Amino acid sequence: MVQFTVEQLYAWINGFLWPLFRIAGLVAMAPIFGESSIPVRLKIGLSILCTLVAAPLLGPMPDIPAGSFQGLLIAAQQVLIGIALGLCMRLVFTAAMMAGEFVGLQMGLAFASFFDPATGANTAVLSRLLNLIAMLVFLAFNGHLLMLDGLVRTFEILPVGAPLDPNGWGALLEWSGQLWVSGMLLALPLIIVLLTINLALGILNRTAQQLSVFAVGFPITLTTGLVVLAVVLPQTSGFLSRLFEDGYQAMARVARGLAGL
Repeated sequence: MVQFTVEQLYAWINGFLWPLFRIAGLVAMAPIFGESSIPVRLKIGLSILCTLVAAPLLGPMPDIPAGSFQGLLIAAQQVLIGIALGLCMRLVFTAAMMAGEFVGLQMGLAFASFFDPATGANTAVLSRLLNLIAMLVFLAFNGHLLMLDGLVRTFEILPVGAPLDPNGWGALLEWSGQLWVSGMLLALPLIIVLLTINLALGILNRTAQQLSVFAVGFPITLTTGLVVLAVVLPQTSGFLSRLFEDGYQAMARVARGLAGL
């Protein structure tokens, strides 16, 4: 007959429960996994499946009862760590959406927006388009698998139960500052072309005042923007792949910062 003690039972529970909280925090916040269109039951099932695969690869867990006050603190700590790591990759897709906002404003498509359930607000059409393209490139490069691999590696840098260093949150804020820079760099080719078109239309308005620039400018700007967009979009995969790499490095920096390294 198989026998086991209470200490062994606590060890099995802790070996599964503590990693589950960190993985569930990342799944709730990370791109692809954390989309609002994915049912909550599917997210929970995915978190449990990933935990079952990763738990045997992790080291020993703290011998603390899960129902104790200290156990609740560790659970909240792991959820915060997972959310912070998932937010690092979420910011990459936010940069792509911001690039769409910049381009849509220059093309005159800022009014073309619809309600996006993922963000809970009105989103420009080009923002949604660039977000979908970024998701497809992310899946094509197996970015979701690399993100999960980076999460599992954080258990070596930041073990469960280790005290958190507040400087790690500063690393997350520093990475969020790259949001504007990355979004502007992604939209820069289109912005340069559209600003040149607007400058030419301004000069034309001064030289041929009988010409209504407001009647001619919008179709010219829109057509030029669509043509340049069709040329630029196939070339964005390289930029997005580098942006994903920066996101993985940001996850490592946040984990090291929280560990005080």
